[in-house]
Amino acid sequence: VQLQASGGGLVQAGGSLRLSCAASGHTFSAYNMGWFRQAPGKEREFVAAISWSGGSTVYADSLKGRFTISRDNAKNTVYLRMNSLKPEDTAVYYCAATYGVGSIFPSGGARRPNEYAYWGQGTQVTVSS
Repeated sequence: VQLQASGGGLVQAGGSLRLSCAASGHTFSAYNMGWFRQAPGKEREFVAAISWSGGSTVYADSLKGRFTISRDNAKNTVYLRMNSLKPEDTAVYYCAATYGVGSIFPSGGARRPNEYAYWGQGTQVTVSS
């Protein structure tokens, strides 16, 4: 699976962004999708994940209520809507994919980067105060 993330940019605190991640190369609808982020000097951090069917989602506790993950399997795209952005949300945001059909979602691995086999290149989100 090839993943291409887009939609990042510079936004003021309190603003919103919607990230997109377009997939190609395999049957997108068979893959659980995740969003992670990495700020300078910090480890990659789980943001949200969605099951292959789109029927289940899971979020980092600290982001629940501000961020929404969704997918459109007809468009081979997963989205991350981010509202009420804060300067601490500044990071490179990555989308990732792992084969999901037949597996339980969310598993404990849904939050772990090493559970995902495919990664996009990342898109920078900068939130100014």
